[in-house]
Amino acid sequence: RAFVEDPYIFGKIAANHALSDIFAMGAEPRTALAIATLPFGAPVITASDLHHMMAGAVDVLNSAGASLVGGHSAEGAELTLGFAINGVIDEARILRKGGLRPGDAIILTKPLGTGALFAADMQYRARSHWIAAALQSMLQSNGPAARILLDANANACTDITGFGLAGHLGELAQASNVSIILQGETLPVLEGAHEVMREGIFSSLHGQNEANALRYFDPTQHSGARRYPVLFDPQTSGGLAAGVAADRAKACVRALREKHCASSVIIGTVAARSSADPHLRLE
Repeated sequence: RAFVEDPYIFGKIAANHALSDIFAMGAEPRTALAIATLPFGAPVITASDLHHMMAGAVDVLNSAGASLVGGHSAEGAELTLGFAINGVIDEARILRKGGLRPGDAIILTKPLGTGALFAADMQYRARSHWIAAALQSMLQSNGPAARILLDANANACTDITGFGLAGHLGELAQASNVSIILQGETLPVLEGAHEVMREGIFSSLHGQNEANALRYFDPTQHSGARRYPVLFDPQTSGGLAAGVAADRAKACVRALREKHCASSVIIGTVAARSSADPHLRLE
């Protein structure tokens, strides 16, 4: 769903968001199909919005090496845009969710907080430079980061989107049958996100994400932590989270930061898990 008034910017973010599923597996995108909904209105306005939205999307798709080969548009209550992306990869190099190994470092490539910030923006309670920084993060492609993670022989990877950090890392830990120990104070967070969450402003998906995360860890042990709420904040065009062997992790982060992933940081470690251990722990 559109969360900015500029259809060109919205198109670019929507394309980056969709491409991240391909990048998270280490693949190179090739083709895209679009599904767009335009609000009811005068034909000249509808056509203009569609043109600018798709121009932004095509700019991003083409930069990533993908071609828009078709799709469908319709009229509806609000502006929405989505893509089905196809890509290619050497089967031996596919990044999956189930490959984490004890001792791996968990690297996150983008800051968190877009859900809360745009919830605040809808209530006119966000500062302009907070939103500008969030948009800049969402406009950043995950393609360069994915290639660096592949070069570092990452063992597992996922993109951080609607389920929030806890939901997506929980999937990695469960698929790998390990525990992920998060260092809460290292989590990168967009400016303003903590402030608005302290004021009780959350994305509409936040509560659902927190409830779903009960399968991965015991919130009663962590709910007092300062960065606890951001674990459940849904992200649009969020970063990649990957497990990299400890002896390669610091060099990988340096390489990521040199490629404009300036917020890349090690946020935790992977530990062996017994049946009684939670999949996620926050320290």
